[in-house]
Order: sequence, then structure tokens, then C-alpha cells
Amino acid sequence: MKTMLKNEIAVSSVIGISIILVISLLSIGLMLLYTAPLISETQEMAKAQKAEQAFTVFDSRTSKASLGESPLQTTTLTLMGENVAVRGDDDSYNESRIMIIALSSNSDWYDGFYSQRGAWNAWKDYEIEDDFAGFNASMGKVRYYSEDRVIAYEGGGIWSRYPEGGTVMISPPEFHYNGETLTLPIMKVNGDDSSGGSSNVNINVRSSNTPVVLYPNTDPNTGNENFTNPLNCEKIFIYINSEFYDGWAEYAETLTTTTAMLDHKNKTAIIEMDTRPAMGTFPLMHSFKIGRLNQSNSTPIGNFSFYYEASEKAADKFNPSDSSIVATSGKKTLIYSIDTKNIDSKKHIYLRSIKYTDDMVGMSEEWTSAPNNGFLIYTSNKPPKKTANTTIDLVSDSHLVKYNSASGDFSWGPVGSITMTPDLNIAMNNANSTQSLNNITQHYMKLLAKDGTIQCTWNQKKDQISESKSTYTLIYDGGGGVLTYLHITSNELNVTLD
Repeated sequence: MKTMLKNEIAVSSVIGISIILVISLLSIGLMLLYTAPLISETQEMAKAQKAEQAFTVFDSRTSKASLGESPLQTTTLTLMGENVAVRGDDDSYNESRIMIIALSSNSDWYDGFYSQRGAWNAWKDYEIEDDFAGFNASMGKVRYYSEDRVIAYEGGGIWSRYPEGGTVMISPPEFHYNGETLTLPIMKVNGDDSSGGSSNVNINVRSSNTPVVLYPNTDPNTGNENFTNPLNCEKIFIYINSEFYDGWAEYAETLTTTTAMLDHKNKTAIIEMDTRPAMGTFPLMHSFKIGRLNQSNSTPIGNFSFYYEASEKAADKFNPSDSSIVATSGKKTLIYSIDTKNIDSKKHIYLRSIKYTDDMVGMSEEWTSAPNNGFLIYTSNKPPKKTANTTIDLVSDSHLVKYNSASGDFSWGPVGSITMTPDLNIAMNNANSTQSLNNITQHYMKLLAKDGTIQCTWNQKKDQISESKSTYTLIYDGGGGVLTYLHITSNELNVTLD
């Protein structure tokens, strides 16, 4: 009888193969589980990059159409299962528009508007003012979107917004500033069309190349008498209401001497630009402003003087001792108080006091004209009448003033919130206690300018000075990159899809 022997080798092989198969299937499953989202994300990124490239081409061809090289330009876009829309109707303009305001320091509404400038529609209460200088323009856009990912042409630029928030500029808008001139052709998209799917779509843009000049434009029928060049205002505000507002603001911050604020609630970027201030000699006014000073210049005030001519009734005994010049900014105040005295038997104007006060720290410093320092009053008895006049030069190097305060100095030191160079120990009976009027004015004006625009006022009580015949001269260094000229046009773009 034969004996059957058991062999377990074949069974072990089957079990091993099964284990290997299970491990392989698990590995493949895990790979699919973790890599599928990455593959999907990579696919989405590839689609977005392809769309960005197509929109960059569209931007270039749109510029050709608007500049007249070709009235019709076509760009092909592969939708890849996504959507594209032309947003150029009245409803779309409510979320893609620009408002530009020219603000003059002489306007009665300057302070009210400036204090609330950081919001869309901040100007609404002031549109009724006679000197209001502002206008709005629509932009519209061409928009490719995939859920929360958006790529769009707006304002001559290409913008990309990500699902987690934030905008990236792919191509800069038609917003050109060279430090002196701002050129802003506002590209207005006209049309209302959309398309979706996986096929190709042609984006067609037509332009008549007949831009409408918005600024400068003093035509009483289409413009505003204040829309002149060179600019005769102190500030330009550009409000950009857009879903890509944060990208607009980031771009504006890269430009010279521009600052940008964000109104998140209204999706608005607010761009503020300082203009080159009016300088020269002007009729004596009770109120005027000094703009930004170049803090890197040790003497930014080039000329700050007042020519006083006596009124007809005061010419015989001209004594404008009741007048003062006051400069304020924030919590800081500088007051020049005027008086008269005889020096070598001749009547002179002198500074009875120059008082600087900083309410933030509750301290003050005071100076007065040194002995035998003054500004001569010139008189004439030539027919037909007697005249008298004088000029007060607040940046005079020859006119000396002396420190006259028992409270001690606090503003002379390294640059800080309450201090300004030079770093001196100003003390009674100290060699530094006598300074030129020029040094005093430069020092305190730079301190005032750190808090923004300086508001200046001139006052008198006895009507000794003829306001109609008197003048003031103001010349100063506001720093480089100051807006002087503004050129704004509206360019119509008719966009269709097929």
C-alpha cells in the first residue's frame, strides 16, 4: 500500500501571491486617495495658467485696437469646462468703476471731506459745492471664472483672484505715472455676453479709437472749470471700486509718492496723490495751506515772507503791532506775534514772540527778536499821498532771535514724533540760545509738516494793513515725485463672444 505525502509548498505560494496582491491594491488605493486631489489641483492650475496666458494676449491685442493699429482684434480662449463673460452693462458698472476727485486746500469742504476720505461715496455730501471737481467713469470687465477662481481684464490690466482670497496682478493696468504726469486711459468695456463649456471661444474687441477727454477739460458743457493743467489743487484722489480692489491698491503702492487705503466693505481702493502746490507771490489771504515738506532737506522753506502796505488812513502812523501769523498741524501750533519798536531812531517791525506749542506733550518753547533786530518800515511823503510799507522775511539769516522760555526746550534733538534736528541744547544764557530766524522757521515748520498739511492764518485787529495791496510769498520744497499734470480719457471697447 502506497503512502501519500502532504506538500504545503504550493499552498504557501498562493498565500504569498495573495498578500502581494492585497498590498499592491492597498498601495494603489492610497496613492489614488492622496494624489487625486493633487492631480486635480494641478489640472486646475494648468487651466488657470492657460487662461492667464490667453488673457495676456487679449490685453495686448486690446491695446492695439484702442490705439488704432487695428479696429478689430480677436483672441481665442479654450474654456476647458469653465465660463467666460463680458460684463459691460449698467449693473456691471456698479462694481467696476472709478471716481476721481481734485481737492483744493482753499475749499470750505476740504477738512470735512479729508477726515472721511477713506470710504467709497465719501464725496456725496460735497457734490453740491460750487468748486467741487470730480467725475466718475465706468470700466466693466471680461471675466473667466471657475468656482471661486477668477481671471479678468479690467482697466487695461489682467487680474487673478484666488479662492482663499487676495488678488495678483498678471499684467499692469493702463495707469502710468512718471513722477510728474499721471496718464490714465480708462478702458470701458461695452457688452453683455457669456459662454461656457469645453470648446474654444473667440473674444472679439472693437474700438473706434476716439477717446473722450475727461481731464483736462474746461468745456462748460462737458467738463469743469477746475479741470486744468498744471493742477491747481493740493491732492488728487482716485477711488477704484472693483472686486480686484486689493490688487489695484498693491499696484498703486509701487508708484512714486502714492499712498493707498482699502475700504473692504465697499471693495474700494483709495489712491491719494499729492500735487505740486501753487507757489509764488499771492494777494494777502486770511487762510492758506502749506503741503508736504521734503524732510530730507534741512531748509525746505525757500521763501516765506509778508509784504505789508499801510492802509490809507494808517500811513502817517503805521503800527501793525496787532497782527499775527499762525501755523497749525495736528496738535502742534506756531505763532509769530508782530510788534513795532524804534531802532536807531527808525521804526521797525519785530517779532515780539515766536511761540511753538505741542499739545500732545503739553509743552511750549518761545523766542523773541534779539536787540536791534527788526524789519524797517519804509515811509514816503511823495505826492499825492503818504505811504508806508515793510516786508517780514520769516527765513531771514540776518535777523536773530533769542530763546526766551523758562520751561526748557524739548523739540531740539534727533528726529522723532516731537523732535527735529538740529540736535541742540537750547538753554538760557547758552551760546545756542540765539538762532537766525531762518533756522527757527525751518525747524518748527518741519515739525508741523510731520503731522500733515500745515494750515496758516493771518490776522490783524486794527485795520492798519491794506489787505488789497499787501501780499505773501511762499516757495518750498515738497519733495520729488509730485503730481503736476493729469491726463484722463475714456476709451470705449465693444467686446463680443463667438
